Amino acid sequence: MRRILLSLAFIAAVIGASPAAGGEDPLRIGLTAVVVRENLRFFDRWGEYLSARLGRPVSFVQRRAYRDVMDMLEKGELDVAWICGFPFVQKRNPEFLELLTVPVYRGTPLYRSYVIVHRDSPYLGMEDLEGRVFAYSDPDSNSGYLVPRKMFQRAGLDPDRFFRLAFFTFSHAETVQAVADRVADAGAVDSYVWEFLVERRPELAGQTRVIQRSETFGFPPIVVRLGLDPALRARIETALVGMKHDPEGQALLRDLALDEFATYPPGLYEPIRVLAKAGTVVPPRAWP
Repeated sequence: MRRILLSLAFIAAVIGASPAAGGEDPLRIGLTAVVVRENLRFFDRWGEYLSARLGRPVSFVQRRAYRDVMDMLEKGELDVAWICGFPFVQKRNPEFLELLTVPVYRGTPLYRSYVIVHRDSPYLGMEDLEGRVFAYSDPDSNSGYLVPRKMFQRAGLDPDRFFRLAFFTFSHAETVQAVADRVADAGAVDSYVWEFLVERRPELAGQTRVIQRSETFGFPPIVVRLGLDPALRARIETALVGMKHDPEGQALLRDLALDEFATYPPGLYEPIRVLAKAGTVVPPRAWP
C-alpha cells in the first residue's frame, strides 16, 4: 500500500545531528506524529539553526508512538520533545518533564480534533458511522483518540461497540491516507495536520472532508526533561521563542505553517486533564 512521507512515523530513528558545535553531546529533540513534514532537509535546516544559537549540535530523534518518546524522556535519553497534550497531562510519579514552549497556529495556541470521511462517502454525521471501520492515530493522542471517543460518547454512541473495526495508524497523516484510500470509512485527526495537508498536499487531503469538529484544546506542546541544565534550558526556550524575530527563523516557521513558539502556563492543558480523567484505552491495532 502506498505510503506517504508527510508524517514522521516512518522516518529513520535518528534524523541526524547538525555538524556545528565542537565536541559536546548533541541536544536530543524527540519528534512524534504531531509534526508534519515532507522532507528530511527541513530538519537539517532546523538543526543547523538551533545549533548555531545554542553553541552545540542538535539531533532530532523520531519514534513511532507517543509512548516511546515519553519513555525516552523518562530515561533521560531525550532532552526536549514535541509531544501531545494527552501524555503531557498524565500523572507521573516522580514527574520528569515540564512545559517549555507552545506552538501558535493561526493566531492561537489551540487546535481541534476532526472526524473525517472520504469526500465521496454518504456519511454526514457520526451516527452514520455505525458498523464502519474507524482509524485512530495513537492511544496517547488527544485529538486522535481521547477527544473523538468523548465526542461519540456525548452523542450517545459507544465507541467500543459502535464500529465494526477500529485500529491505530500511529500517525495523523497516515489516518488521512487511510480514509483517502478507503482503508477506513472514517478517522480522527489533528486539525493542524489535516489543514496542513489540505494546503500542502491537496491531492491527498482533498479526498477527505470533515463531518465533526471538537472544541479547542491546547496545541501539542514542546517539553523539556527535568534535570536539564537551567542555563541550557533557558537558551533553548530563547532560541525557539526567538525564531519569529529573524528571517531564517521565520522561514522555518512558515515551513511548519506556524506563527511562532510562545510561552504559556501549564493551565492551557487543563481541559485535556479534565477530559482524560474518565478516559479509557482499547487494545491498539496498527494499520498493516
